[in-house]
Amino acid sequence: MITEEQFQNELKVLIANAIREDVGTGDYSSLACIPENAMGKAKLLVKEEGIIAGVAFAKMIFEYVDPNMKIETFIQDGTPVKKGDVVFHVSGSSQSILKSERVVLNSMQRMSAIATKTNSYVQLLKGTDTKILDTRKTTPGFRVAEKWAVTIGGGENHRFALYDMVMLKDNHIDFAGGITLAIAKTQAYLKENNLDLKIIVEARDLSEIEEILKSDGVHRILIDNFNYEDTRTAVALIGSKCQTESSGNINETTMRNYAECGVNYISSGALTHSVYNMDLSLKAI
Repeated sequence: MITEEQFQNELKVLIANAIREDVGTGDYSSLACIPENAMGKAKLLVKEEGIIAGVAFAKMIFEYVDPNMKIETFIQDGTPVKKGDVVFHVSGSSQSILKSERVVLNSMQRMSAIATKTNSYVQLLKGTDTKILDTRKTTPGFRVAEKWAVTIGGGENHRFALYDMVMLKDNHIDFAGGITLAIAKTQAYLKENNLDLKIIVEARDLSEIEEILKSDGVHRILIDNFNYEDTRTAVALIGSKCQTESSGNINETTMRNYAECGVNYISSGALTHSVYNMDLSLKAI
């Protein structure tokens, strides 16, 4: 997984690029009609039920745009909210508040939707030992915030990107000449390049599970698109040799059943690629 320093750097890059994209050479709407020295105050208003996420990120955005803005927080990240709740007040330069507004709202609406969906999955798995994982199926340029939102919702992060974990999927295996060769080549490459990375290997059927188990050093087996019966068999075969993860078209209806097969993790791209933004607004007060 990426380090905290890498995580924070990704957030800084995201904010800088988002403000560049939205503001460009200037917020001419505000510059044209609001005096430079005008001061104002606004509230972050919740307009539908869910789990709020992005409060800490909003503070970072406001800080980037204008360090003199003040934030008074009433509701923290990860808290259930309902229509009419006020999450925070922001005060300071009216121009700065307006310059920050869209990036803050876009980020918090998306993050809150992801946290809400993640939390609903976490509730479905309650009472089992299975954890919910995200994937790399994220919005380009916004991954770090989306993965942050997953953790706010109670889920866990899978690998952040291609560089912090090795995942040998079907195409890697086929191009490499088979599972055993793919694992051996990967382990040799990691050793030669002094890389300490965990290896996950995807299995498409029980015979591939058996082949993977013949190689040492595999951190987790991805049990992909298996039915319940074969998943239970796979978990029994794997035992404690490595971690297990189910994936592949798993949804709210089937998730609990896969968890009860005994897998350690269930990964779901839907956490980040299939959500509708939570309705939030920033209103002057």
